[in-house]
Amino acid sequence: MCRLFKKTGIVLLLLTTINAFGQRGSRLFCIDFYEGTINLELDSSLLIEVPANPSEASVLSFYRKIKTSRYQPVIDTLLAYKQKLQLNDWLYYQLIRKTAQQISPKAANYTRYTLYKWFLLAKSGYDARLALTPDKIIFYVYNNEDISDIPFFQVDNKKFMCLNYHDYPKADLNQTPPIPITLTIQEARNPFSYKVTKMPDFKPESYLKKDIEFSYKQKVYHFSVKLNPEVESIFKNYPGVDFEAYFNIPLSKETYSSLIPLLKKNVSGMNQKKGVDYLMKFTRYAFLYEDDEENFGKEKRLSAEETLFSRHSDCDDRAALFFYLVKEIYNLPMIAILYPTHITMAVQFDKPVGKPIIYKGRRYSFCEPTPQKENLQLGQISSKLRNTPYEIVYQYEPQ
Repeated sequence: MCRLFKKTGIVLLLLTTINAFGQRGSRLFCIDFYEGTINLELDSSLLIEVPANPSEASVLSFYRKIKTSRYQPVIDTLLAYKQKLQLNDWLYYQLIRKTAQQISPKAANYTRYTLYKWFLLAKSGYDARLALTPDKIIFYVYNNEDISDIPFFQVDNKKFMCLNYHDYPKADLNQTPPIPITLTIQEARNPFSYKVTKMPDFKPESYLKKDIEFSYKQKVYHFSVKLNPEVESIFKNYPGVDFEAYFNIPLSKETYSSLIPLLKKNVSGMNQKKGVDYLMKFTRYAFLYEDDEENFGKEKRLSAEETLFSRHSDCDDRAALFFYLVKEIYNLPMIAILYPTHITMAVQFDKPVGKPIIYKGRRYSFCEPTPQKENLQLGQISSKLRNTPYEIVYQYEPQ
């Protein structure tokens, strides 16, 4: 049945979903997730009509109906896939988004789509909540991490991050503060984490190849890196996490195997410092530079894999990629150094190169992974930054 749906296309599946409202019985939904297809049986008692314009009365009515429905098999299936695929919370939320989209497409009724996301996340054990403005439904989740660039509110000394702010990009929630809806779901207690420590095992046929080359010591090096377009969709609405979480987002398996072994081979005949210099020059010169404001119209940090995929990248993207490469190939202590308008990296060697930067009694050598006006060598920092205040935003210590 899933194969039939896939052959006839997404449109048929969505039409089936829309027409299912008001019908009795159960239906099998086939959700195309990153690692394959997930089969989900949905009882008709979960298909609840909701007005498009949100109100407290309609939200409470939805909850009264859905809490008496046969929802538990859906929750059990989702949680089983979460465990089987070892999904971090952010990736599990992507599964919930896809599930809600199949039950109630976003374009057809945004309020209903959001209510399904909220209910599925809350019944999965996360402290997810709702609030309303006169024309918006706001979806929050409890989070105790350092997250920036999205709104949050405090309840009982707990911080709740807005999960659907990207759907209201021009909204000023300070001008019209959302009014929380009081609903108690016993299971909804756990905090939600934005940390991504494992990427999905994408289907090998879903990868594309990107040719990358750069010159080092008068020799041109060529790479054919496998990259998956799904990575961009995973991180499309990903917020600004702290640098530890950001730098440690891994590469997917196929991307890793197409790049890291070749880099290891290329540096195998070099001493450690020359090898790190090679990785620094690769990160600096193998990709085109463009500021985020010009590239995306806003500040956006790219993970290491996104940086490999993107045509352009800026300093924080390259810092993340350089960190990942050095960690995987040499696993050396590192620090991330944040200036008012720039971020760069420094690595701890047995003996420092150039004038070191000292942090907590340790000496680190500058490694600039972003193109500068000066041709900076290992251990050198741009002259315009030498007397500029900075902050160490991440210190990596190998385990």
